[in-house]
Amino acid sequence: MKSTFKISALVLAFAGLAYGAKAQTSTPASSAKTTTSNGIIWSVGVDAGLPTGNLSNAYNWNLGGSLQADIPVVQNQLFVTVNAGYNNIFGKNNIDGTGLDATNIQLLPVKAGLKYFPISHLYVQGEAGAAFALNKSDLGFDNSAAFIYAPQVGYQFPIGGKSFIDAGVRFEGSTKFNSTIDDSKVNFVALRLAYAFGTK
Repeated sequence: MKSTFKISALVLAFAGLAYGAKAQTSTPASSAKTTTSNGIIWSVGVDAGLPTGNLSNAYNWNLGGSLQADIPVVQNQLFVTVNAGYNNIFGKNNIDGTGLDATNIQLLPVKAGLKYFPISHLYVQGEAGAAFALNKSDLGFDNSAAFIYAPQVGYQFPIGGKSFIDAGVRFEGSTKFNSTIDDSKVNFVALRLAYAFGTK
């Protein structure tokens, strides 16, 4: 529980810094055009992916959703992101002919990070935070949460006004959910397809 508290505190502190950075936003030197605005950009997305590494031995795919806020630091170029969502990782039935079924992994990820536009519409993003196991006891985890990190690349497709479709591909990795089992890391490659809109 101590590690869970520390991770949660770090995520909340990062979110606080994000809002502090928003308050100190300055006018950018660059005039590169994107579909972004001066205000916070909200996006609601569907997340789908495929497990990687040892996780793929017992799990097929994952599906979930997320809500993200992009807070401008340098207009049209650099944003602080805060993201929360839900992921269900679907277990395989009759794993390797053993007759055993893998229990689905239900996670609540909370992340914060940075999103940078090197050119108009194209971005790179990096986030870190914590994933909370909602069915810890069913899975035999001895940790309620694990540290997660998620590098991502994506593109914004304008659809009119201040709205656009945000499509990103990321790798999401974690530390161990069970301190004695190396295979308790939850790693996957995912696509996030989101509807996004500016507030100003």
